[in-house]
Amino acid sequence: METPPFATVADLEDRWRGLSTAEQSRATVLLGDASQLILSENPDAGELPADLLRMVTCNVVRRAMATPGGDDSGGAISQTSMTAGPYQQSFTFSNPSGDLYLTKAERRWLGITAQKAFEIDLLANRSSDDSG
Repeated sequence: METPPFATVADLEDRWRGLSTAEQSRATVLLGDASQLILSENPDAGELPADLLRMVTCNVVRRAMATPGGDDSGGAISQTSMTAGPYQQSFTFSNPSGDLYLTKAERRWLGITAQKAFEIDLLANRSSDDSG
């Protein structure tokens, strides 16, 4: 069953900035991908408030599109530096390859908790006759 994106390009623009036609096309794909990411982490996410899903989906896509390495400008930039005389300026991008990911806060908002441990008693069905 295919789930429609939790947000639209208009929702993303309302929360970020206006997008060019090419960016709108890319955003449409990423909004669908981000929605599927959320559902893969929490299959019951569709039951959460629509406003929350819209906000998180837009946040995920904005992070992916905001980084120069996340667009078609030349790939995954992990660091850049410029020097002019005694002045130096350097940048390291937080998401250089434009990956889609959920922050810890977003995971908490969506009800995605940490891994849970469990145990299986391998001797639970062992009868007293088997002791040896």
